[in-house]
Amino acid sequence: MNRRFTLAGLTTAAVALTLGACAPSSDSPEPGAAAGEGCDGEAVALDVWSWRTEDVKTYEQIFDVFEAANPCITVNFQAHLNTEYDQILRTGLTGSDGPDIAQVRSYGLLQPLVEGGNLEPLEDLVPALADFDDATLDGARGREDGAVYGVPLATQTIQVYYNTAIFEENGLEEPETWDDFIALNETLLQKDVTPLAVGARDGWFVPTVHDALTAAQYGGADFQQALRDGDTDFTDPAYVDSIQTLKDLQKYMPDDVTGVPYTDAQVLFTSEQAAMFAGGSYEQAFFQEANPDLDLGVFQVPPPPGSAQDHPVSAGYADGNWGLSSATEHPEEAEKLLNWLATPEFGQLVADELKQFSPIPGVDFSDPLQQEMWDLYQGNPAPYLLLVDFRYGDPVGTDLMGEAGQKLFLGDADAKEAAQVIQDGLSAWWTPGE
Repeated sequence: MNRRFTLAGLTTAAVALTLGACAPSSDSPEPGAAAGEGCDGEAVALDVWSWRTEDVKTYEQIFDVFEAANPCITVNFQAHLNTEYDQILRTGLTGSDGPDIAQVRSYGLLQPLVEGGNLEPLEDLVPALADFDDATLDGARGREDGAVYGVPLATQTIQVYYNTAIFEENGLEEPETWDDFIALNETLLQKDVTPLAVGARDGWFVPTVHDALTAAQYGGADFQQALRDGDTDFTDPAYVDSIQTLKDLQKYMPDDVTGVPYTDAQVLFTSEQAAMFAGGSYEQAFFQEANPDLDLGVFQVPPPPGSAQDHPVSAGYADGNWGLSSATEHPEEAEKLLNWLATPEFGQLVADELKQFSPIPGVDFSDPLQQEMWDLYQGNPAPYLLLVDFRYGDPVGTDLMGEAGQKLFLGDADAKEAAQVIQDGLSAWWTPGE
């Protein structure tokens, strides 16, 4: 079967999937339509905002559980386009038409909202936060005051998904060595199957792919600590080598990879025209909804010889929090919802329905693929470095890697020059060891 990528043939499908994920169903009630049903007091509608357009229907079902137990509160869940969300949220939180509760980013991208006084600290309002892991809470803390400004939503892991049917059809197995990984890519290429579904037109996706493929090569958590200690920077030979590896793997990606949107890369994989997808655990629910017949496997990429680490890793990070708007007109009801968002009941719904790793203590992962990703991460974790540590200034690390990676793929920069783009950009606000 010819599965080589044809951009024009997938663009329509990508648009259709995106619209399908964003649009409300025809039989969905109008926002607030159920407010007051079974309520013996004043009915209140809470506006909850998110960037997860893919999850609208699922979140509506999840919040139905809360509404059933709290008949005087209706949750109006609204999702905005991921690439536009941060600006929309900043505007909304400073005006009168913003959310009561919002999904907010983690680490550095949370800080502008904290510094702007747009969010309320939550330790005294949500007692269950005391039970969360400190590393998870770090993604929700204000950098200056150390206060927690969000109920953590999920932990994400980064690895490679693969289509088990395509692997079996071509006699392939999960790679145990770097040579195995290169060999299976070569086999797929010879069979006219796109090995790696990558869309580099959206720069934010490039560092995800980089860490999925090369985090062990540059050193993972050890490299993070060396940066924090001031012992190296992003021109480190191991990091440069990892960027060169990304370039070397370009031949296994779609042609004109910098012209391929992220959504087209998703469709390329779910339509079974590509064998692998280097991405986050957050992709699982979308992949399985887009193609219920898709049989998925996952693996960590073995590092090439001479890498900083001799074992594969999964990069991970705390992804998103639920924040309380300082401008909410319904603080009591919002506090009630926030406390529910910290319960094992909600966490289990996140795990079961959204296929995400809830950080709430007591949550189990019943899905075998999800459990496998979690076990891989627990066995060999690494930080999603540019997101965890390098979003606290301007420009942010993930944007710089996106820019550098695009130049790399276009042939406008070699690996050393791409690493220098990252180092020079971060030098505007970051000094190793400080």
